[in-house]
Amino acid sequence: MKLNKESLKKSLLLYAITDSNMIGNSTLSEKVEEAILGGATMIQLREKNISKEKYLALAKEVKEITDKYNIPLIIDDEIDVALACNAEGVHVGQKDMDAATARRKIGPHKILGVSAETVEQALLAEKAGADYLGVGSMFPTSTKSDANLVSIEALKAICNAVKIPVVAIGGISKENISRLKDSGIVGVSIVSAIFGQEDVKEATGILLAEVEKYLK
Repeated sequence: MKLNKESLKKSLLLYAITDSNMIGNSTLSEKVEEAILGGATMIQLREKNISKEKYLALAKEVKEITDKYNIPLIIDDEIDVALACNAEGVHVGQKDMDAATARRKIGPHKILGVSAETVEQALLAEKAGADYLGVGSMFPTSTKSDANLVSIEALKAICNAVKIPVVAIGGISKENISRLKDSGIVGVSIVSAIFGQEDVKEATGILLAEVEKYLK
């Protein structure tokens, strides 16, 4: 079921993106649950270099957790996996499938997120049917070594150019969330500062407090 605009905006406040390489001996489902209990409002399953079969199995496990807490699950890139596990939506990057094709494949009722670095990319994604944009990388990040940095000014320009909600991504931590105040974003997407922490629940709670302080 596709969220209405207001529900989607609220769900994007603290958007946790997975990385199994960071979780040690725990299962990803356990860490996702900890993140949700800490205050994560949306989960994206983003797993690279695993087979489609493993990705789907993992997606089904995580979907059980997100359903338990009524939290939307977004699948990165893999539309087949998103449809097979009945995730709430899919997120595609500029180097992945184009937004218009993704929208056709998932239909009108799923959430479509698109990565953007420029106003031009943002406007094209919105026109193609994106429901929200992920803009970054805002700060240097080890999660995506090839990511280009986006300035705060460019982030503001994108937020002003589109009518759909925008989240910032890339190297965001409790120390720098304040720098994103008044940029126009509705939330932040975070990988390392959640899943790279020893106590995921506690780390998520601290981030939520910062997000609510500067972005609400």
